[in-house]
Amino acid sequence: METGIPGLSWEELKLKGFKVHELSASIDVPVRAGRRDFYKMGLVNGDMTIDYGGQLVEIKGTVLFFVNPKVPHSIVRRVNRTSGYACIFTETFMNSREIQDSPLFSVGDNPVIPLNDEQATFIRSIFRKMLTAYNGDYPHKADLIKSCIALVIHEALRIQPSQQTALFKNGASRITHLFMDLLERQFPIERSNDPLRLRTAQDFAAGLSVHVNYLNRAVKAVTGKPTSAHIATRITAEAKALLKHTEWSVADIAYALGFEYPAYFNNYFKRITGSTPSYFRKV
Repeated sequence: METGIPGLSWEELKLKGFKVHELSASIDVPVRAGRRDFYKMGLVNGDMTIDYGGQLVEIKGTVLFFVNPKVPHSIVRRVNRTSGYACIFTETFMNSREIQDSPLFSVGDNPVIPLNDEQATFIRSIFRKMLTAYNGDYPHKADLIKSCIALVIHEALRIQPSQQTALFKNGASRITHLFMDLLERQFPIERSNDPLRLRTAQDFAAGLSVHVNYLNRAVKAVTGKPTSAHIATRITAEAKALLKHTEWSVADIAYALGFEYPAYFNNYFKRITGSTPSYFRKV
């Protein structure tokens, strides 16, 4: 079973827990949209546009790029040949909470950090060390690569502090962060018989022990969008991922997303996307 990364099978990644490789320069490498069950960070030099969780992210020049496995992503446009390195690892490989909870892998942060020449040189040296260790026979290569991953993350935080650090200036910011975290922790959906439990602003308000009006005011003030819009965007993104990357029936997907009847899901999906679930799956 392939992971979508050239030359890497899912079985190999599960066995080792990590992989380090040099990025292909080809502009013809297909990158499928969808979630994968691993984290990824890379040093990328190029000019491309990536769809990351429904938002278009521009990469120009040399950047650090972090991928959260919960966020669907795909390359939309690539202008020229890319170069760089990537490190892929499973959640079980990096079992340190310092890494798993790093804001650089948060769904709320911009996954791209631009680098100047000096920063790029230093980060490149770390990736090269990881690549050498990965291809070598050093018996403790896994520990060395874990240390290098941590170093890259801390260097990235030093260069560009997480956007999340500005979230807690007031109560509205804090409750908004808690809402976004609670929303995201429901995904990805792994089983069709375990339906989504929180689907409305009232559900989330109850889960956060606040009045729904306070939650709505806080989220709108901090993000500029109502609570319901965030919920709808995330449910729709999950619906698209399930339609494209599973063989579940539309009815199974509807129930998994908390819809009592498939017809309700069809109407909901069409209202937001302009197409029915069945049509979206075909195109």
